[in-house]
Amino acid sequence: MFRKILLAADGSDHSIRTADRAAELAHLQGDSSVTIIYVVDGEQSKTDVLTEGDKVTIEKRRHDRLKPIESILGEKEVPYDVKIIHGEPGPSIVSYANDNQFDIVIIGSRGLNALQEMVLGSVSHKVAKRADCPVMIVK
Repeated sequence: MFRKILLAADGSDHSIRTADRAAELAHLQGDSSVTIIYVVDGEQSKTDVLTEGDKVTIEKRRHDRLKPIESILGEKEVPYDVKIIHGEPGPSIVSYANDNQFDIVIIGSRGLNALQEMVLGSVSHKVAKRADCPVMIVK
């Protein structure tokens, strides 16, 4: 039923907890795979360039944010891949999920960007409203 699992991650504690749920769900199905999606928004991209400057260092830092999630999936022997894309998080996750026909999206209830959540509404709320598949929001 849930063979293609999309795990939205930003490195926050909530997104790390989503890895446990994704691994549990993958094991229930037996032959599921997980795609970890990390969306870099324009503001974060600018900050990364100003603080790091070096493209290689920026890419390494982004991958480092996902290491705890990859570690959880690896320990539980869940096959996964990682996609890092650029754009606005909510719409980008929805587009990726819908275009690639995922069976479920798993996302944390809160992320790293508290200001965006207060002003524009949470990314998880946007994804839940617009994704064509079920969405699991993890607290």
